[in-house]
Amino acid sequence: MTRAVYPGTFDPLTLGHEDIARRAARLFDTVVIAVADSRSKGPLFPVEERLEMAAEVFADEPRIEVVRFSGLLVDFAREQQARVILRGVRSVTDFDYEMQLAGMNRQLDPSAETIIMTPGAMVQHVSGTLVREIAQMGGEVEKFVSVRVMARIRARVPAQAGR
Repeated sequence: MTRAVYPGTFDPLTLGHEDIARRAARLFDTVVIAVADSRSKGPLFPVEERLEMAAEVFADEPRIEVVRFSGLLVDFAREQQARVILRGVRSVTDFDYEMQLAGMNRQLDPSAETIIMTPGAMVQHVSGTLVREIAQMGGEVEKFVSVRVMARIRARVPAQAGR
């Protein structure tokens, strides 16, 4: 049984994240969505709500589990008995950063393999950071997140309430 860990802040979970996770669920027996605490990043949603959003979005996918994590990713992957760390990249800049992380993780745990996936063309440009910023400035983000996530954004960001 091959388990993959897909870590991130998922603040909010975007259609790009969802695309990668669902496609990965066709490749691995289990994909663990590892929702990072990341308080230092000043997330829009508290970790508990990000966990709830991910659980709602992936409720129809039995191969996807949603778990909270903090600390070293390689330690978490070992605890989850996952041999694969799954990362999504949208650009060359993302790829460069992910290559550095993969190298560090390999040094920390040579048994952990990093697999990099790109989101589908329709959502390749979408990032949680951009979705947060657009929503906070009153812009429309409906086409970047699922209906369930959009409801949470509307509840959290007053400028979205009337949309």
